[in-house]
Amino acid sequence: METLQEHGQVFIILACLFGLYMTWGIGANDVANAMGTSVGSGAITIKQAILIAAVFEFAGAVLAGGHVTETFRNGIIDPQVVSDSPEQLVFGMLGSLLGSALWLMLATSRGWPVSTTHSIVGAIVGFAVVGVGSHAVQWEQMGAIIGSWVISPVLGGGIAFALMSSIRRLILDQEHPFEQARRWAPFYLFLVGWTVTMVSMFKGLEHLHIDLDATGSFLLALGVGVTMAGVGKVMVDRVARDETADREFHFASVEKVFSPMMVFTACAMAFAHGSNDVANGIGPMAAVVDVVRNVQSGAAEVVGQKSPLPLWILLSGGCAIVVGLATYGFKVMETIGTKITELTPTRGYSATLAAALTVVLASRTGLPVSTTHIAVGAVMGVGLARGIGAIDLRVLGGILISWLLTLPAAAFFSIVAFYILRGLFG
Repeated sequence: METLQEHGQVFIILACLFGLYMTWGIGANDVANAMGTSVGSGAITIKQAILIAAVFEFAGAVLAGGHVTETFRNGIIDPQVVSDSPEQLVFGMLGSLLGSALWLMLATSRGWPVSTTHSIVGAIVGFAVVGVGSHAVQWEQMGAIIGSWVISPVLGGGIAFALMSSIRRLILDQEHPFEQARRWAPFYLFLVGWTVTMVSMFKGLEHLHIDLDATGSFLLALGVGVTMAGVGKVMVDRVARDETADREFHFASVEKVFSPMMVFTACAMAFAHGSNDVANGIGPMAAVVDVVRNVQSGAAEVVGQKSPLPLWILLSGGCAIVVGLATYGFKVMETIGTKITELTPTRGYSATLAAALTVVLASRTGLPVSTTHIAVGAVMGVGLARGIGAIDLRVLGGILISWLLTLPAAAFFSIVAFYILRGLFG
């Protein structure tokens, strides 16, 4: 306790610095997952992707990022185990932020699209097992998190496969695919607006004191969906058939219809990514701020006490994510966008929407799923809709190896940082 009383402000400053470093890395690495399909399909440019993400990543982090953050604050480590030594939790969370950020930067410099969620969870578990004991980890909660890592890419791939199959059946396999594309485009855009809004309203805005009942949430989502469908119809009605291009590629004009639609799905994916992955950086950061402030205020319960998530933490995390993807995100964007399978606007739409729906659904349940796994699963689902030969298995194998390295590497860096911090302040 004396350590927290004496160095409390230093710990808060370090938490902010390490948390911003981590969220900067999230933006730099996970932009490949959030925006890679949109850029890889040729629907939008890298500059447009950064602009879209600057708005919607930030909005997702601020408006809907608080729910998953609670899992990192109190869900991985049992608060009761460290209640008598809160400084251990502070050292551990600081070490976890720094350790996972270092691994993330190493991976990004190599162009590896690793999971930022794996990084921070592995880092927290690593410090907890070595610094406190294996009994400090809530293994039941960890089981749910690990299960989500397996289920989420399968779910993302399944939704992407279903969407691509519906596009093939309703549009591509029809006698007049261009006319069918213009006919069905508003429906697909309604699906984007309605689903993302409906799920985001489900306990997503509690920290902003916005609480609508089921009827209000449904009506709001319905309004957003109809509005998006109307705007999308105006956009696709302006798309003219390119008969010259159609002679070279039968579905060239269909792909032109889906290109403006990809702008909407890119916005949805950026919002979904911000709502889920901001917790990777600000969750441990919020835990440190909570513990230090509780100690300094003389609270009876220092660790595990629920307190409102300060809005400035969400704001700073959202800003850092945007800066990260704008300054260093290009390093890993091409992996998912171009190397796993060839993407067109129809395929990119299916993969991006499927990934967005999976991420937002997961963020509302509080599970810190991996956007990387979901995005790769969604792109694989789109590729499998054309057959296994459409997927580059060598690239996929390299991605899987980098995933396997993430947990132990992040844990190692976290343990080293934990002992250094404890040696300096303990």
